[in-house]
Amino acid sequence: MIKPAKLKTLIDDGELRGQIELLEQNSRVANNSPEFRSQLLKLFKDTYKDKLAAAEAMLFEDRDGTQCAKRLSHLQDAIIRAVADFAIANIYKSENPSSGERLSIAAVGGYGRGTLAPLSDIDLLFILPFKQTPWCEQVVEYILYFLWDMGFKVGHATRNIDECLRQAKADMTIRTSVLEARFIYGDEELFAVLTKRFSKEIVAKTAKEFIDAKLEERDQRHRKSGASRYLVEPNIKDGKGGLRDLHTLFWIGKYYYQVEFQRELVAAGLFTEDEFKRFKNAEKFLWTVRCHMHFLTGRPDEKLTFDIQREMAERLRYVSHGGLLDVERFMKHYFLIAKEVGDLTLIVCAELEEVHAKSVTGINGLIRSIRYSKRKIAGSKDFMDDNGRINVVDDKVFLRDPVNLIRLFKLADDNNLDIHPDARYLIANSLHLVDRKLRANEEANRLFLAILTTRNGPETLLRKMNETGLLGKFIPSFGKIVAMMQFNMYHHYTVDEHIIQCISHLAQIERRELIEELPVSSTILKEGINRRVLYVALLLHDIGKGREEDHAILGARIARRVGPRLGLKPREVDTVEWLVRYHLLMSDMAQKRDIADPRTVRDFAKAVQTRERLDLLLLLTVCDIRGVGPGTWNNWKASLLRALYRQTRRAMEGGLEDLNREQRGSDAKRNLREALPGRDAKDLKHETSRHYPPYWQGLHVTAHVVFARLLHTLTEDEIAIDLAIDEDRDATRACFALADHPGIFSRLAGALALVGANVVDARTYTSKDGFATAVFWIQDADGHPFESDRLPRLRNMIQKTLKGEVVPREAI
Repeated sequence: MIKPAKLKTLIDDGELRGQIELLEQNSRVANNSPEFRSQLLKLFKDTYKDKLAAAEAMLFEDRDGTQCAKRLSHLQDAIIRAVADFAIANIYKSENPSSGERLSIAAVGGYGRGTLAPLSDIDLLFILPFKQTPWCEQVVEYILYFLWDMGFKVGHATRNIDECLRQAKADMTIRTSVLEARFIYGDEELFAVLTKRFSKEIVAKTAKEFIDAKLEERDQRHRKSGASRYLVEPNIKDGKGGLRDLHTLFWIGKYYYQVEFQRELVAAGLFTEDEFKRFKNAEKFLWTVRCHMHFLTGRPDEKLTFDIQREMAERLRYVSHGGLLDVERFMKHYFLIAKEVGDLTLIVCAELEEVHAKSVTGINGLIRSIRYSKRKIAGSKDFMDDNGRINVVDDKVFLRDPVNLIRLFKLADDNNLDIHPDARYLIANSLHLVDRKLRANEEANRLFLAILTTRNGPETLLRKMNETGLLGKFIPSFGKIVAMMQFNMYHHYTVDEHIIQCISHLAQIERRELIEELPVSSTILKEGINRRVLYVALLLHDIGKGREEDHAILGARIARRVGPRLGLKPREVDTVEWLVRYHLLMSDMAQKRDIADPRTVRDFAKAVQTRERLDLLLLLTVCDIRGVGPGTWNNWKASLLRALYRQTRRAMEGGLEDLNREQRGSDAKRNLREALPGRDAKDLKHETSRHYPPYWQGLHVTAHVVFARLLHTLTEDEIAIDLAIDEDRDATRACFALADHPGIFSRLAGALALVGANVVDARTYTSKDGFATAVFWIQDADGHPFESDRLPRLRNMIQKTLKGEVVPREAI
């Protein structure tokens, strides 16, 4: 049997026993008294605190999280044994125990694997020979209460062997816990009987059932914690590519091959030596990160959030270099490890399928039994349809013709096939064939452009190409952004995953799946654009990130090199280069400039120049914002982009000379007169002459109508308010009219802050006759308009604030 390496421990049983004996010698109370229990509890708490600090110091010294987790598990074992020993020897001592007064304590769950993160929960199984006896019940209760009083979170179950087996058969979670059970204390024979019967009566008969259940459980966990392994705030334990995925691989291997230690999976044939080394390296890295996180935060959190990432990078000794911050280099390492875990999962799935342990119909994790079959793929001698997935006919396919590395993905797309894990593994081990000659190969580039622009979902193929490492090798500049994160609260994904998400959103718009949400973008695509230009521009728009130079300028230069290689015509290359260089222009103009000002539209129209660029830039901007992550796109941003697009398009079609302030003001006054047909002519003349030009240029006619009504009979000591939901902007529009005086804008903003309003836009004007007109667009904390039943409270608070009855600074 292969035994694990010797561990440098924090404590041993003899040390704890010595501490207890010394306490008994020095104490003036009986060791079975409540007072002695309190002294013993303090001793154990102090010892645990000291050893926890020692564990953190050792982690900094050897930088090995796996060893840290093992040390903490060993420390926990020693404490439990000492508590159990003390309880049985001093509190519930039995001079002549019956056959039922036997007890075995086993660690289960993660603790059962012999690894424990700082401050994590511990799970215990108390194994009985028969039914519960008073003695067993008392001992278990004493142990649990002592551990709880120490501050541990203890999950526990007390069962006899038959109950353990019966529940393990019925419940997959309990079955997994028994699979991982590890003897800690008590009657070893009881534990041995349980493990022997478990192996014979359950494991030997249910391997496929267990494997299918564990993989389905993994998929559900991924859906809950985030389907992408490239989320920039990953869950170290339960996220895709996290520790739980490695645990799942070991569970599956242990269950099927019935091994005890991880290394035995090499002899069993599940891993090669190299693959096992990758497994252990990934495990060590993830455990190191997890242990540091728990020590740093002082709580068992598993999500690597922005607020701790920088300090984590410092703890792990990363340094800033080559345009990347230390924290960005740390997170890039994390994402590469997460990818490695994904690769190992594919290897295990392929190996288990090969030995007929299970049937897999897609690497997305959907498990179902189907008839095993292989057939040729039409027009190809190098690839075959292997059970619904494309596979290679032999391991020389890529050596014979390196273009096959790209061709495989094109054939997968043409034949609606997933990619076999064996083929993915061979691709990952053939990347040395991707050289200058292959990158310059006309056929390879033609195939790649066809993959990028397929109407069948290019994001799926690109993600698989990226995960094998092929995409970064074929386009080296893309390789530089693989697993790269941007240390800000805005982006949800790594740069490479963001790009693939953007392409996915474009494909959705093109498939007419977002007509209601994106009517303008959907119409543009329906009318027709240069798809090749747009897809290439999206692929390259952030490719210059992570360097010291402006990423848009560098990306444009990269586009100038890559475009011709992919077969784009000179004019198409020019357009791609321009789109990459100015891919942030429309977003910045819409969100940071006043699009009601004719100068904004004029400047934007001059920069864009053509209708083709305008259409392409809008689509790229929409996909870029939506690809940042869930919740980033909203109606407010949509309305700004739509307004800028429509005004610029009108300017291009009617001429930039129409974009002058005088014309805009005249049109606004005419629109107001048409919107108020019943108003007295004298009143209308007064209304259209009382405001300065910016008022007419900066607001829509709907706001002009509201203010005309509010100001119609307003006196100097009145405050008129109009609240309405603006569905186009997904916000509540709040209009105020009152006599102008210093500080009015800040008081209005303070009033809105008191009711929890988030101001997304605001305009304020002063009329010639001394009135202030202000309009705010506000949202609630969830980024939505205020519900109608909340508007009265909103109105009341604003009135009190403006009248001075509530002082915002004091109230806040």
